[in-house]
Amino acid sequence: MQPGRPPQVVPFLRTAAAYAWRLLVVGAAVYSVFALLGRFHEIGVALFLGLVVTALLRPVADVVARGLPRPLAVALTLLGSIALLLGVLALVGEAVDGERTTLVREFREGIDRIEDWLERPPFRVNPDALSDVQGKIGQYLSSHRSTLVSEALSGAHRLVAVLTTLALALFCSVFFIHSGDRQWDWLQEQLPPSVRGRVALGGRAAWRTFTGYTHGIVLVAAVNAILVGLALWLLGVPLAVPLALLEFLAAFVPLIGSPIALAVAAVVALASQGPLVAAIVVALIVVIGQIEGHLLHPLVMSWAVRLHPLVVAISVIAGTIAAGIVGAVVAVPLVSVIWSVRTALRASREETAG
Repeated sequence: MQPGRPPQVVPFLRTAAAYAWRLLVVGAAVYSVFALLGRFHEIGVALFLGLVVTALLRPVADVVARGLPRPLAVALTLLGSIALLLGVLALVGEAVDGERTTLVREFREGIDRIEDWLERPPFRVNPDALSDVQGKIGQYLSSHRSTLVSEALSGAHRLVAVLTTLALALFCSVFFIHSGDRQWDWLQEQLPPSVRGRVALGGRAAWRTFTGYTHGIVLVAAVNAILVGLALWLLGVPLAVPLALLEFLAAFVPLIGSPIALAVAAVVALASQGPLVAAIVVALIVVIGQIEGHLLHPLVMSWAVRLHPLVVAISVIAGTIAAGIVGAVVAVPLVSVIWSVRTALRASREETAG
């Protein structure tokens, strides 16, 4: 280095430093957004659910609106959907109530069979150890009764928060279904004219991907639930309908939701029908997982969401760490929407440049 000249920085280090401070700024912005959403997560969840309902019911409302005024078509679509949902829940409740007595008896007998099974080879568990476990569970419940009561009360508060979120989601979906396009146009008018074109292009790509993902995941979940319900019914496992509904809801968490729901079904089968049927249910977990991963998702989702399975897995785990079960459900559609917007904007730039 010559005297009087500034020190020379290696080009690689200069480029790395330029990217580093930009990444820090982006990371700080993303963290701030998630921190803000964390403070108002009920509103975010309500908006997400409102968009899901809109993606599912807006096509139906558009068809009904061909013969009826738009407000009446929206009202009939929403009321019919609510009636259908309540009917499904009533069917599940009736199934649980009808099998309650039999299920309690089978569970008691099943627990005895499991204990007898564990006491025999190859496990050879000491019977006194099993009795000690039951005694410790009872002792824990007795000594932590006040804690359990307080948890129940806090659960009541959470129930109120959940009902409030659902009410807000329904309120949002009414306006989204009725006049969501006009609301989007109004939002674009508030932006500078120089960015309106890119925002419109990104918005169309985002909504196309979101509706495609929503329709696809509902179809995959419905197929999974039907397969699981039929299999459990044929195997004589009790609560086949509620367990099928659990599988339907769990399928909204990609990769990990279905195995967890089927693990619950395996426990029910073990307690009610014995190890052989439980082993068949475990095999069912593998078969349905293969059908979902190698047939349903590629056929149904490839036209809407083009993400590598590794990206899906990382997104689900990151969403779970950030926001629990809600984050696991929202992660994949959020990443899919971001990727589709980025792809659409890049394609537009390349077309303009060409």
